[in-house]
Amino acid sequence: MMHANPGRDEIAHLLRSVQTVAIVGLSNNQRRPSFGVARELRGFGLNIIPVNPNLSSPVLSEEPYASLRDVPEPVDLVDVFRRSEHASEVAREAVEIGARVLWMQLGVVNEEAASYAREHGLTVVMDRCLAVDYRNLCFR
Repeated sequence: MMHANPGRDEIAHLLRSVQTVAIVGLSNNQRRPSFGVARELRGFGLNIIPVNPNLSSPVLSEEPYASLRDVPEPVDLVDVFRRSEHASEVAREAVEIGARVLWMQLGVVNEEAASYAREHGLTVVMDRCLAVDYRNLCFR
């Protein structure tokens, strides 16, 4: 079965309930889309957790973690900024840590990851920009 994203109202309700977002693949390069999204989400008042094994210093004043398993606090939403072929691994970790939502950014499409996450009770949004949806659906 092909994944279908939740409707606008469900996404808006979901986003209003989110406090902590782990951004998998967050870059410390200010020109990268992941950095811009993280900065914008932080500006909306969300708690941002960088997840990237290649980071060794804080990003947006937040300590990075090598994997979702290393994050010491509960995560509401996992935002995936990895290539599509890596999304299944992220989905498994998101399930393991008890996240409520798996969000795959624009261009990240992985039906297997979406199916796995859904089967384990996560809400899944795929191929959409979290910052754009937050801005458009939570500030109207």
